[in-house]
Amino acid sequence: MKLDAGLASRMAQIALGHVTREYPHKLDQVLTSDGDLAPPRVLHPIFFGSFDWHSCVHGWWTLLTLRRLFPDGPEAGAIADLAGASFTPDKVEIERAYLDQPLSRGFERPYGWAWLLYLHLEASRHGEAWAANLEPLARAFAQRFHDYLAVLTYPIRVGTHFNISFALRLAVEWAERFDPPLAELMRARALDWFGNDRDCQAWEPGGDEFLSSALMEAACMARLHLDSFPRWFAGFLPSMADRQPATLFAPATVSNRSDGKIAHLDGVNLSRAWCWREIAALLEGRERSVAEASADEHLAAALPHIAGDYAGEHWLASFALLALLSPGSG
Repeated sequence: MKLDAGLASRMAQIALGHVTREYPHKLDQVLTSDGDLAPPRVLHPIFFGSFDWHSCVHGWWTLLTLRRLFPDGPEAGAIADLAGASFTPDKVEIERAYLDQPLSRGFERPYGWAWLLYLHLEASRHGEAWAANLEPLARAFAQRFHDYLAVLTYPIRVGTHFNISFALRLAVEWAERFDPPLAELMRARALDWFGNDRDCQAWEPGGDEFLSSALMEAACMARLHLDSFPRWFAGFLPSMADRQPATLFAPATVSNRSDGKIAHLDGVNLSRAWCWREIAALLEGRERSVAEASADEHLAAALPHIAGDYAGEHWLASFALLALLSPGSG
């Protein structure tokens, strides 16, 4: 399964259909007075669509990535026009100023932070003003990463938005280019938290998770500690060549795609496909074949469901794109 022009066009249409769809919307906001109440488009003039702030951010990452990879695609012009109208200095400043509110410290931590940095990194690959305009917001979230990683004593391993492995895996790519000290801090914290992990039991997925805590940790270590990864992984999942733990090789069952939390399980399948492909690229022999096969199984289970119900449609294409673009995707 590979990304071709037809699938890219479909994914672009999906994202164009929701990044400016204001309602329904779930705000991440702590109210301090009646004056804090305002519509999403006022609070977040760029990222007001896609049901919630973080999904809008990675919906935009999806659009810009597809525009770069398929510059002659039928949606490329619409993506560029919408980005030009959206990523303006005035709108970026309103998004940044939202972070100055006294109780905004935990706003979108760390999932939305990582996606915003990933979006800025993608924007920097386009010959437009988008990246320069977005940079103040990216720098603000990078500083939050610095501050958070300095005080986070224990890793957060749950398979939802709070997972720290996912945030590190995504954000380190931005940090390597724009903030090398942050990249080094990320590598140090990952090693502190995960360096001695052995014989992972992989009791997953949880009923509303969209990330594999086990595979996300492995993908994080693969990206942040490439040289030592083979030895670390051999101890972390010593029986993976025998498809053990079995839970990591069985795609999750999604019983109701109109339930937003249960629909997360399509995401766990897509994120596992992404992780397995990244891991597979660093393995050899039977282990590599097993990882590649599991990636294909998980992708096949979820890719047909990236649209059809807004509970998943507002975000799943981004995770499908991560998997389709991963190093082990062939």
